Amino acid sequence: ESRVKRGFAAALKRKALAAVLPKAAIFKPALKLGQLAKPLLPEFLRKKIPQSQPAQTWPAPRHARTMLVLDGCVQPTLAPNINAATAHVLDRLGVSLIKSDQAGCCGAVAYHLNQQADGLNYMRRNVDAWWPYVEAGVEAIVMTASGCGTTVKEYAHMLENDSIYAKKAARISLLTKDISEVITAAAEGFSELIGLREKTNQKIAYHPPCSLQHAQKLQGIVEPLLVKMGYELTPVPDSHLCCGSAGTYSLLQPELSQRLLKNKIDSLNFGKPTLIATANIGCQSHIQTATQLPVKHWIELLAERL
Repeated sequence: ESRVKRGFAAALKRKALAAVLPKAAIFKPALKLGQLAKPLLPEFLRKKIPQSQPAQTWPAPRHARTMLVLDGCVQPTLAPNINAATAHVLDRLGVSLIKSDQAGCCGAVAYHLNQQADGLNYMRRNVDAWWPYVEAGVEAIVMTASGCGTTVKEYAHMLENDSIYAKKAARISLLTKDISEVITAAAEGFSELIGLREKTNQKIAYHPPCSLQHAQKLQGIVEPLLVKMGYELTPVPDSHLCCGSAGTYSLLQPELSQRLLKNKIDSLNFGKPTLIATANIGCQSHIQTATQLPVKHWIELLAERL
């Protein structure tokens, strides 16, 4: 009987997460409410609620070269400056970053929570939202959350049997690039920008998300960029292991997730860094709950250096 009750409770939790997390219009006020009530909450809940961040302004589009960016569902609320920083960096490289207000969740949250039909509908909505920009000639669809990037790169596979969306989805997947791929491809312009900056003595521990290094197979792509930016990278043992965030895993499997998180924090602290960098909002938020060190997306560090 208790096993049935636990199963029923888990199913309800999955449904609740699938209903809230992908919808920014619901998630944002829910988080604001949590931030207001934070002083009254028990410690384990307080740690999970981040401080609000003011959003920076984006540079106005002014270049012939344009790229799209996925705003996503939780990232605009949890860390609105990630995409703003990306827009400023690309602006310095001669690219205007734009977004579609009709695009939203990549579909991963619902799909992985056994709400596949909803997940596929999120994917179709994004294809529809981006297609006019694709036809207008955007060079890439930029992902600043590697978890989302992993999913969007799979649109071709996810929608291959959809007679209406298959070809468009394949084109979307082909255009999708993690921001690290975009910066690496702009090697000459990037080197010119960074070459004018003095070295910094700041020591960075970099956590490569599973979705970047294992799913997208982009191992060792961010670290050289951080070194070029003048940062000293500290050694991180077992950097291939998960931090415990894993989408909604930290909410559905808290005990195992916390064990993974403790191991990850020990590894990140091994070289005594002054800051932790990563490439995915889920990892960033999860790791920040267990450390007093600032945890940032690496593209924010690049924007600050510029």
